[in-house]
Amino acid sequence: MRKKRFIILDRDGTVIFDRDHLTEVSQVELIPNAAKAIKKLNELGLGVIVVTNQTVIGNKHISLRNLKLIHKKMLDLLSNEGATIDRIYFCPHKKEDNCSCRKPKTGLIDRALEDYHFDAEECFVIGDNKGDIELGKNIGAKTILVRTGYGRQLEKEGLNPDYIVDTLEAVLPVIKDELTKKPQDISQLPL
Repeated sequence: MRKKRFIILDRDGTVIFDRDHLTEVSQVELIPNAAKAIKKLNELGLGVIVVTNQTVIGNKHISLRNLKLIHKKMLDLLSNEGATIDRIYFCPHKKEDNCSCRKPKTGLIDRALEDYHFDAEECFVIGDNKGDIELGKNIGAKTILVRTGYGRQLEKEGLNPDYIVDTLEAVLPVIKDELTKKPQDISQLPL
């Protein structure tokens, strides 16, 4: 039996508007049609997790409790439109802490793999930032840069994602196409 495939989403600039160190629940606002896209991903039978760096914790701009409230607000907004996130994984550390969980390092994905037992190479990593694309490359996943958030600015920096799309909703045809590709039967390849 084939394992469930997962979508790994960045949070700020991909699902919700990037507020440059979001610290208030009132600042949480979904990017237009993000919930619609996630709902369609759910309907395709894909698992959806969010992986996000949150230096606002390490820099003591907000408490862990406030971060949880921000995430609850995002999940509630998505749920109101029929979209579901399986889990949110976050790195609370500052860049200089050199932890193993800060994107593009794979510590958060390692935790998700323990929780959900999926194949990282069968994932799609979607985000608007260099760390998202590098994370995807580090786990061998398909990478999709969205032009929301910082994506449009970073597109010209040679990140080399597998795909570039305007919005989260625009990933749907790409993912549907990838899902219909059949794995190559290596037994039929010449030696």
